Amino acid sequence: MNSKPDKNQDPADPAEPPRWAARLLARWSQPDAREELQGDMLEMYAYWLESLGKPAADRKYALAALRLMRPFARPKRANDYSETYSFSAAMIQNYFKIAFRNLLKSKTFSAINVLGLALGMACSLMIMLWIRDELAVDAFHANKDQLYRIYMREHFSGKVQGVIWTPGPLAEELKKSVPEIEMSTPYSWTNQQTFSVGSKIHKQATNWASADFFKMFSYKLLQGTAEGALRDRGNIAISRTMANAFFGSPEAAIGKAIRYDNRKEMTVSAVFENIGANSSLQFDCLMTWDAYIDDNSWATHWSNTDPLTFFKLRKDADPAKVEAKMLHLLDKTNRDGSKPYKTQLAMQPFHEYYLNSNIKDAKMDGGRIEYVRLFSFVAVFILLIACINFMNLATARSSRRAKEVGVRKVVGAMRSMLAGQFMGEALLIAGLSAILAVLLVALLLPAFNSLTSKQMALPYSEPKFWGIIGGLLVATGLLAGSYPALFLSSLNPVRILKGALKFDSSSVWVRQGLVVFQFALSVILIVGMIIIYRQVGFVQTKNLGFDRENLVYFPIEGELFNKFDLLKTQLTQIPGIKQVSHMTATPASNGNGTDGITWPGSNPNEQVRFTPVGVGYDFTKTMNLKMADGRDFSKDYPTDSSGVILNETAIKVMGLKNPVGREINWGTSKVRIVGVLKDFHFVSLHSAIRPLIAYLGARQPQGSVVIRIQAGKTPETLAAIGQVCKKLNPNVPFSYAFTDQEYARQYQSEQIVGKLAGYFASLAIFISCLGLFGLAAFTAEQRTKEIGVRKVLGASVAGIVGLLSKDFLKLVVMAIILASPVAWYIMKQWLQGFAYQIDIEWWMFALAGVIAVLIAVFTISFQSIKAAMVNPVRSLRSE
Repeated sequence: MNSKPDKNQDPADPAEPPRWAARLLARWSQPDAREELQGDMLEMYAYWLESLGKPAADRKYALAALRLMRPFARPKRANDYSETYSFSAAMIQNYFKIAFRNLLKSKTFSAINVLGLALGMACSLMIMLWIRDELAVDAFHANKDQLYRIYMREHFSGKVQGVIWTPGPLAEELKKSVPEIEMSTPYSWTNQQTFSVGSKIHKQATNWASADFFKMFSYKLLQGTAEGALRDRGNIAISRTMANAFFGSPEAAIGKAIRYDNRKEMTVSAVFENIGANSSLQFDCLMTWDAYIDDNSWATHWSNTDPLTFFKLRKDADPAKVEAKMLHLLDKTNRDGSKPYKTQLAMQPFHEYYLNSNIKDAKMDGGRIEYVRLFSFVAVFILLIACINFMNLATARSSRRAKEVGVRKVVGAMRSMLAGQFMGEALLIAGLSAILAVLLVALLLPAFNSLTSKQMALPYSEPKFWGIIGGLLVATGLLAGSYPALFLSSLNPVRILKGALKFDSSSVWVRQGLVVFQFALSVILIVGMIIIYRQVGFVQTKNLGFDRENLVYFPIEGELFNKFDLLKTQLTQIPGIKQVSHMTATPASNGNGTDGITWPGSNPNEQVRFTPVGVGYDFTKTMNLKMADGRDFSKDYPTDSSGVILNETAIKVMGLKNPVGREINWGTSKVRIVGVLKDFHFVSLHSAIRPLIAYLGARQPQGSVVIRIQAGKTPETLAAIGQVCKKLNPNVPFSYAFTDQEYARQYQSEQIVGKLAGYFASLAIFISCLGLFGLAAFTAEQRTKEIGVRKVLGASVAGIVGLLSKDFLKLVVMAIILASPVAWYIMKQWLQGFAYQIDIEWWMFALAGVIAVLIAVFTISFQSIKAAMVNPVRSLRSE
């Protein structure tokens, strides 16, 4: 039985869509497509009604109508062809096929692209490995965030200077005065000391420290314990290599006796693993600080500085509060506290010790960290140059790809599809370059290690390394391929297929700007190379105030300490020796300091730190020093035992007039000035000359015999010296050093940087020229018809070469102008690390410019001459 319809029911046909939705569609859809849309929608509604039922059909129709209303009309369809197929497997396969075909079709340009990127990536990768190695130094210590180093800030005459060497008693005093400090240790400067066991005699790099040392630092102990390694005065901790050399194995070494300097018996209390290159502290053995004090009682005085001081904070300690507590600690130890003392203590995290070892404005700032920053920029610079080279070569070849772009656009390819294709090609080339770069690094790494004195290896087993390679590949591909992809995908297909393609001025400006930027980076590197070479040469050849040539020294050790007078007598009888003396340091270094010196008129609230050095008779003659006033020490004046000789810097700081013969106070003793030396350099030119006080010193175990040898007689004289030492000191092998070579070693880092700068500058110029070559090829290709017409009208080859070259030379000159102030600023900052430095002169920039211009001319001329030599008939036919 049929029921009656409800009076409120819509009388419309139940097969019709909702009227309100149909009215919206009729009123608000696109007018030019309204009828077509209504018909399509009715067909879709019928399909939905049959397959889904009326409620679902009504709902889908209403939603579709709303979507087709303006301004929402013509949305991107979910099943759009480009979305479905542009990155399908078939299309990606096609992209790679076309990419490989293009690589094989243009072998020369492909090789240049791959080689340029590979060289840039290889250079960046090697620098990254070097930076990684630098940052890893001292990172292995378990408590690295709790370890610190003490340095001092000294105030005098309105100036502040930093000092890394500290008083010997400071480490112990820190634990007593600052509760937050859990452990501390002094750490002496390194000496080559002689050790013997029976007939086995070896020299080892030796340091002295307190019992806390192995408890603070995470050096692996093979035998013994951290608590007992340096507990007793007669203990010595030795390395695995030293244990093997003397006892055969670490196990056999423990508890055995070893003779130090042929005068003391030490007991092996611990054997540690050989110190790796990732440690800033390098030593073969450690002896106790108490043993050091036995031989150097002066190190117990607060007014003398000698060791470094390290300490470990408790876990809950606040470093800022600890530094505030220790700031004026020396007030208590040096003065009665009634007057402000002008030496303050400061602390530096130990993990910064290696990279930030220089003092600037009385703060630890600079050192190897400057090289890390410098080479980080170099890595980025060279990678940018390589990427710009790729961009220029890609756009230079764009006319060869134009028809492909036009055809693809005509058959429906969207710009995003084309951009994706060209980005894929860039990533493919970057991938090939990355493979080649890894192979180049593996090949060149041994030579790079030799140059930088490193032991780096490619960490193939570390996933992080491959992540870096992948990141470098993607970054390089995206950076290098971005502009070519956007440029090529923007070409007009109609103009392409009509053969009317012309490149607008904006694309030309971009390419020219890239060339300028590329060469500017290269010029910066060239200027840096020139200045580094000049500075290293300057510090190695600068007059130090004494003659360092033919000056030999060797340590006073073993029996020589007690037989020095006899040693000197026998040495002076050797024909090739001109002078013999001794000193408590070496001619190439002296890190000690003393501040207990006052004089009439000195400010009691200010202190001046002097560099003390004990010397023997004939010291100034042996060193070939010049006297500014007074005389040298002489046996004719018995009172010289309480006399001193100062340098000119000391006299200037003290403000003394007519200083010879005047008395000054050194601690509790009065000493008389007998002479004034002209300033000379005891240390590298990184540091300014400091006030020096020379005294007629005792022959300390750490002292040196200094000998002036006649020029041209070095080999036979050294052999004779060795015979004398062997006779007087038979249990200690004779070893010596040349002062000029020791000075050269102080600038080893600068020499390495200079060589690397040269290599990197050459590489940058080479890659830049590849880019310039590409742009010259592009220009010649674009101006083929013009060149042909000019030749027909009588233009010479030289004239055409000049025509094609002048615009590029303008770009190079512009790069030189822009790069010069940047290079000046960067290198001026680098030179601040030297107390004595060269002046940056105009000719350095001119030379860099000439080098860049000559290389650019050679590169451009090659392509320009090639274009100018083409038969004009062929040139005109090509159009």
